[in-house]
Amino acid sequence: MDILLVDDDQVDRAAIVRTLKKSNLNVNIVEAVTVDQGLELYSKHSFDIILLDYKMPARDGIEMILDIRNEFKGSGTAIVMMSTVEDENIALECIKAGAQDFLTKSDVSVKKLRRAILHSTTRHELEKQLFQTYQQVKQLAETDSLTGLPNRYFFDESLKLAITNNRRNNHTLALLLLDIDNFKLINDNFGHDVGDCLLNKTVSKIKGCLRGNELFSRLGGDEFAITLSNLESNEQALLVAQRIISAMQESIEISTSTINSTVSIGVAFHPCNGRTSEELFKYADIAMYRAKKLGRNQICCFEDEMQQKFHQRLKIELELREAINKQQFKLFYQPVIDPINESLTGFEALIRWQINDVIRTPDEFIEIAEETQQISAIGLWVIEEAISTLSKWNQGRRKPLTMAINVSAVQIGDFTVVEAISECLLKYNVPAHLIEIELTETTLLKDSMTSRQILASITEGGCHLSLDDFGTGYSSIAHLSNHPIDIVKIDKSLMPINSQDIRNIALVKGLVSMASILGLRVIAEGVETKQHSLFCQELNIGRAQGYYYSRPKSQHDIEKEYL
Repeated sequence: MDILLVDDDQVDRAAIVRTLKKSNLNVNIVEAVTVDQGLELYSKHSFDIILLDYKMPARDGIEMILDIRNEFKGSGTAIVMMSTVEDENIALECIKAGAQDFLTKSDVSVKKLRRAILHSTTRHELEKQLFQTYQQVKQLAETDSLTGLPNRYFFDESLKLAITNNRRNNHTLALLLLDIDNFKLINDNFGHDVGDCLLNKTVSKIKGCLRGNELFSRLGGDEFAITLSNLESNEQALLVAQRIISAMQESIEISTSTINSTVSIGVAFHPCNGRTSEELFKYADIAMYRAKKLGRNQICCFEDEMQQKFHQRLKIELELREAINKQQFKLFYQPVIDPINESLTGFEALIRWQINDVIRTPDEFIEIAEETQQISAIGLWVIEEAISTLSKWNQGRRKPLTMAINVSAVQIGDFTVVEAISECLLKYNVPAHLIEIELTETTLLKDSMTSRQILASITEGGCHLSLDDFGTGYSSIAHLSNHPIDIVKIDKSLMPINSQDIRNIALVKGLVSMASILGLRVIAEGVETKQHSLFCQELNIGRAQGYYYSRPKSQHDIEKEYL
């Protein structure tokens, strides 16, 4: 056993050495007369135990303990403090500083010294084991189990510290928030095992774009954060973000699948954007949301205008929660006309949201309602309101009118919509063939077994499926063959401006011809002029709607003008 004895009193040292040699312990003793000498010896050699005098000139034993425990990280050495004074307060002070035992020199005997050495070494070994256990638990608490990255808790604490340090050095700090685009879709289509593998491979790609001294964390799900400190300019952070965007362009091979995965990145800077960790995170999150709205797979830096839009969005989200209860939603109805004789054939139900005297159109709130899942309740209200209104309007009519009802992509993922339609048809005694469920082509992009079953159930119940905005965006003939569509609505953007608009004239003629061959009925949207109406007659389009015939109107105005 190697022992370092630190004591400025030669007589006391000699007495301790004699006692140690009588203890039957196999000891190798090295002596020091000052704290500094003892620290120098400690830095060069490994000792099992230190016998340390409390009171010494220049620096005392407490200072040596603190230096060993802090500067030298001396977790491998037990310390027994000795003093000529028997004082419980001094003993407690030594133990709190990091000593394992305390002896008064007057009580030193072979038996007591041997026991103190054995007890202190055993106690110190237990302390080391406890510290190791603490470190393991701490690592588990601060580390993401899947990727091995620091987790959200560690990230939050580290970001606060990084901002504090950044205030002192007057540099720029950047926070990058990253989100894997369409990760839920990948998880749903390939399974969670592939999703987990994708997360790990994405982490590896991102690590390859970093220097290694950045804080890279997984916040949860498919969201990650990177803190870049000590930057000279904002451009340095943008270069890192661009490297990540570029690296993610390469497809990822997982088992037998090839996955093309991209990320959207939001960036906020300290101190110019935010001065606290909470502000910086909020602004980076707003910027990331903006990056997704702009089409994903890109970088977006926070700007003050984004915060205004974000707060407006949040305001709408909160107001939506009360809109149904407060009966703020209303349906407007746009007449659908037969261009040949300009007779009324039916209506399309279009939702409006009225708060006081301000009317919000669907483009102001439907997307938010979909993202927050509030569209389900709103959609069910629309279905019942439209069907009940049609029931009222068709009473006593020789030729019943039809009603087109727009249904969200979110609703086509839930069988509740099928039940709601069936219940309302029965409740209001409306024949199913008078109802047209209108879908956008983006809805059909989210193709799944569930959505196919739901669409099949709607048509089996007797309702028709109508494809809106046909000829634009994600148009695909595959939609017509993969789904039971029987009506297509030619988008208003394709209506020719005039008789010289040869391109659009040819395009609409081709679409109408194709629909006719496939046995589909056609509705022309955006009929705004007499020429448009004549064009529809020329192509034998059976139904049309647009401002030439009528703008969407309230139920009261429809009843007054048409019924």
